[in-house]
Amino acid sequence: MSKKIIFIAFVVSLGGFLFGFDAGIISGVMSYASPEFNLTEGQTGWVVSSPSFAAMLAMLISGRLSDILGRKKILIAVAFLYALSALMSAFASSYEMLYIARIIGGLAFGAALVLAPMYIAEVSPAENRGKLVAIQQLNIVFGFFAAFLSNYLFNKYNTPESTFLTDDNVWRWMLGVELIPALLYFAALFLVPKSPRWLYLKNKIDEAKIVLNQIHGPERSALEITTIENAIKAEKNKDKVIIKDLLKRSLRFILVVGLVVGVLQQITGINAVYFYATSIFKQTGIGTDASFSSGVLLSTISVIFTFVSMYLIDRMGRRPLLLIGTAGIAASLLLCAYSFSGATYKLTSDKISQLQFEESSQLMPLVDKEYDNDIDFKNDMKLTLGNQVYLKNDGAILEVATSMNATLVLIGILGFIACFAFSLGPVMWVLLSELFPIKYRGLMIGCIAFINSFISAMVQLIFPWELSVLGNATTFFIFGMIAFVGFFVMLKILPETKGKSLEQIELELVKN
Repeated sequence: MSKKIIFIAFVVSLGGFLFGFDAGIISGVMSYASPEFNLTEGQTGWVVSSPSFAAMLAMLISGRLSDILGRKKILIAVAFLYALSALMSAFASSYEMLYIARIIGGLAFGAALVLAPMYIAEVSPAENRGKLVAIQQLNIVFGFFAAFLSNYLFNKYNTPESTFLTDDNVWRWMLGVELIPALLYFAALFLVPKSPRWLYLKNKIDEAKIVLNQIHGPERSALEITTIENAIKAEKNKDKVIIKDLLKRSLRFILVVGLVVGVLQQITGINAVYFYATSIFKQTGIGTDASFSSGVLLSTISVIFTFVSMYLIDRMGRRPLLLIGTAGIAASLLLCAYSFSGATYKLTSDKISQLQFEESSQLMPLVDKEYDNDIDFKNDMKLTLGNQVYLKNDGAILEVATSMNATLVLIGILGFIACFAFSLGPVMWVLLSELFPIKYRGLMIGCIAFINSFISAMVQLIFPWELSVLGNATTFFIFGMIAFVGFFVMLKILPETKGKSLEQIELELVKN
């Protein structure tokens, strides 16, 4: 595998880094922005989830747009939108401006998540395609790691003695720092070539051959040229693609597989955990500072197990990784549900005296009242203190009031992240980039990604409501049971695509 291909795959998938960074950053940002703008659960959910709703549109049209204009041009536009979103978010003066800025970022990462694996698959040799496409997921988890580390440092140095960082501006710095990788991404994209398979589709044969020779060298490029030309000959007499073509009997099986994996990746709650990581750790009572540092641990696990995925994906195959990972996800989420179900909450006068905010004395009427669920406890806190004061001090309150086995929750969350990082995270995008014939690839990946993003957005939007109305234990139990059912569905339908050319996969799975 040439260094040129590795460089191209890394640069193109930097959009994934920015997605991971944006997703990780918001979990810390909302600890400060929610009380500043006095947001309700619904408003908090919308700020967090609005990029994913925007990504739905981008995912639906970006694949088709890239078929017309080219993968590279759309990716350059994506990098520009990332930079614009970072600037607008940092200077947001209202709730409305904040979610509009994040919607712009959502358009960027929606397109990037579709186009990067598509482009990489189109320049990669079959034997290394899995690990090269998985670089996208590696960049995503590096983005999470960078974000959680950045949040931890900003939170650490936001002290009462600091004149530079305060509760009013620290979240703006958290958001604004994303501008740096966005500008690097924009510049680096000018160093990658156009997709050779896209050039063939546009009948730019000579240019495509030059690109293939630059990427693979003379010997390998000749083989790739033959493979591509044979596939294009087979497609020549077929009609142009329209959306209703996706419902053809010949495409039905791969469409179902794509939909199952695309839905399962998000409906098990991964972005609820990533986007609300700081809030989730606060629920265990470990405190605000420990919640931020736990986020760094979470993202470190993501990085480690993404490397595991890259090592195994072309050795073990796509199917075993997906099945083992989904079983582990189900077990981990159910462990979290079990741990939260045993939590109790109680404030004593000594514990209230440990709280260092002005309104803490208002909690004295609740002294020695014991709660066996988090819903009633948090509702009483909000009624007593007011929503804004509670949101600003929830970490400290939960730290002194909560009695539960926080270690089990941490094990469950880290187990979930680890299993996702070597299975549904990277393998879904690898599988989608392989399953669909080149003629339908842009449209089919766009449609699956649209549904994937819709599920992600809904999970993010309702997660604060779920925690508030259903409680921690029930919320994680629902996610765990969905993963449990998903395992058995995939056990029945998943094909294996390891080591096969894109054209060979089409011959095996698309029945005319």
